[in-house]
Amino acid sequence: MSRKHLVLGIGAAAGLVAALVTPAQAGEPAFPAARQQAAPAAPVAPGPGDRAARVQKQLRLSLGAKFGGAWIAQGSQVVVATTDASAVKKIEAAGAQAKVVTYAEAKLTSVQAGLNRHAASAAKTVTSWRVDTTSNRVVVNASSTAAAKRFVAASGVDASTVKIVRSTAQPRLVHDIVGGERYWTTQYGCSVAFSVTGGFISAGHCGKTGETTKGSNQVAQGTFGGSSFPGDDYAWIDTNSQWTPTPKVTKWNGSYETVRGATDAAIGARTCRSGGTTNTQIWCGPIQARNVTVNYQEGAVNGLIQANICADPGDSGGALITETGGQAQGITSGTSGSCKNGQDSQDTTYFQPVDEVLQIIAKNGRQLITQGSGPVNPCDGFQTKAAGSLTSGSSSYQPGGSYATTAAGTHTACLDGPEGVDFDLYLQKQNGGTWTTVASSTSPNPDESITYNGAAGTYRYRVHSYDGTGEYTLGFSKP
Repeated sequence: MSRKHLVLGIGAAAGLVAALVTPAQAGEPAFPAARQQAAPAAPVAPGPGDRAARVQKQLRLSLGAKFGGAWIAQGSQVVVATTDASAVKKIEAAGAQAKVVTYAEAKLTSVQAGLNRHAASAAKTVTSWRVDTTSNRVVVNASSTAAAKRFVAASGVDASTVKIVRSTAQPRLVHDIVGGERYWTTQYGCSVAFSVTGGFISAGHCGKTGETTKGSNQVAQGTFGGSSFPGDDYAWIDTNSQWTPTPKVTKWNGSYETVRGATDAAIGARTCRSGGTTNTQIWCGPIQARNVTVNYQEGAVNGLIQANICADPGDSGGALITETGGQAQGITSGTSGSCKNGQDSQDTTYFQPVDEVLQIIAKNGRQLITQGSGPVNPCDGFQTKAAGSLTSGSSSYQPGGSYATTAAGTHTACLDGPEGVDFDLYLQKQNGGTWTTVASSTSPNPDESITYNGAAGTYRYRVHSYDGTGEYTLGFSKP
């Protein structure tokens, strides 16, 4: 059956329905990001921020309902507030400066929660509210003091706990630029390829220089800063301050592939395409050829990548990336296949090589947004590795319950958690029918480490989430 080559932009009217379809969940393809093996990293001396968080964590637990918050003053001085004057000595003994305040942190948090419940009643001139520990109040920012007072009164909270600050700030949403996701021009629905400095790159046939774009959410996004088609098929879009370039390509299953570079893959290497129309999954297949000329009805395009991957109208401009390693390869140009009935050996799609586009935009100071090779996992280099996931407040025990050692010596362990959580690590030794904690690492960070010299016996590690949810890796060695 003969197939004609299709340029993959879609008309705005026809494409709107496709763009707004909720992505279906799909099985995650193999996208392992290999990590280098390395010896455990040397500990880094804690700075003022780490020390403040550690003290805050310690005193929040010990002061309980009398805790009034904590902050850093004058660059390094840790200040801890309390509603109980008798707790001053305890705070000072912990290495912090004490401040006696009227309201406990829990009280102010409950006031903020009351405002949150009545957020719908806040006028647009009321722009934000928060607990401010330094002033021991809930601060409400607004351009209209009268509107803020009405909001506080309608919320029914204790007005004495609230401080209204006049502000002209106008907060606005910020949106991520993600490879594969839909965007709109005045005529077409196309897909993002990769983020670059100040915006993103896409297909040239999607729009001409000066044409405006909107995101998949219909929020004003940017303007075509340059466009070339036919001959080539590339463009770059300069985005406004509401849009943030990211080193991500969506897999359409709630996860992302990280862009780490743009090294050309060999013919035969497997690559994967992400686009806004075929948004139930990413579509993968081998590169079949490079430097292909395709004679579209609109004109010939030279130097394209050919791959055994399907595509449909609206996928134009989307990302082609290596199946492993996160190397950007191409911008979706056209196809002689379709994903509507799945993908087979006859599906062929063509891509503008990314490296050519990067050389052109580099003249204007733009470059591909990448994460680099990524940090070495600090928990590599240990005898045993285990992994798991935690929800806030939960614990897990590794490895699979316990391990035994017949020799005395050093136990070492490393916990690697995700950014933004506070995971803690405990080493416990079995004594009869009970477990006793013999070593711990409880910093306010996601990563912890333990070194402990102990006798022969049965041990286990308790991994605990003090705050936050996510996956962790535990590396440990025994005597």
